[in-house]
Amino acid sequence: MRVDDAPFDAQPRVETGLSRRETEVMELIATGRSNGQIAQHLFLSEKTVKNHVNRIYAKLGVDSRVTAIGLWLERATREDPPRL
Repeated sequence: MRVDDAPFDAQPRVETGLSRRETEVMELIATGRSNGQIAQHLFLSEKTVKNHVNRIYAKLGVDSRVTAIGLWLERATREDPPRL
């Protein structure tokens, strides 16, 4: 699966306090996209994406992309546990 084809659900997650747009940006971060790629995909400036990323970090209580992704994926697993 290519990054461009990766599915995601941009519904706000209540426990994170992220807005719909921040959720969309975080989902794209979790697929491995750079700020530039996210900006291009969402038709935003890279500065706007950077602002969203900084707000996401503050709301999640993290200070790096890797930590944000780890927390995001952990919460996603708790919300939708894998089926055996």
